[in-house]
Amino acid sequence: MNKRILLIIVGSFIFCNIFSQELKTAKWLIGVWENKTDRGSIYEEWIKINDNELAGKSYVLKGTDTIVFETMRIVHEQEKVFYIPIVKGENNDLPVYFNSKLITGDKLIFENPEHDFPQVISYTRTGKKSLIAEISGINDGKEERESYPMRKIK
Repeated sequence: MNKRILLIIVGSFIFCNIFSQELKTAKWLIGVWENKTDRGSIYEEWIKINDNELAGKSYVLKGTDTIVFETMRIVHEQEKVFYIPIVKGENNDLPVYFNSKLITGDKLIFENPEHDFPQVISYTRTGKKSLIAEISGINDGKEERESYPMRKIK
């Protein structure tokens, strides 16, 4: 076998394994999370699609209806790890790519400096069943940060 082909195959295997390790490290995100607000609860649910992808959705419950307002993916694409949200009514309902900056056992940080707001999306595990989701960046020329404390309910 040609040495170049062998190096490409081995390199691809190592890179995919590194990505899988990052997702294994982030498995604490999997589950159903609740953010209680004065106007009711907002839920975020994450599932493992495969070793290379997590999928999520943010929603509210209105009576017996589930109203999804955002879907998200954490995925390996183009040799990088991305957080990809699609928010109903924003960006023509098209995905926005945020590049991973940090993936550890307690923190996930994704960044897109070209996005209007937010430019940074992060999740910080604060306990076995608690986390803080945060969006931040420059909005209308001012630094802005919104935090959403959540507790795991499933």
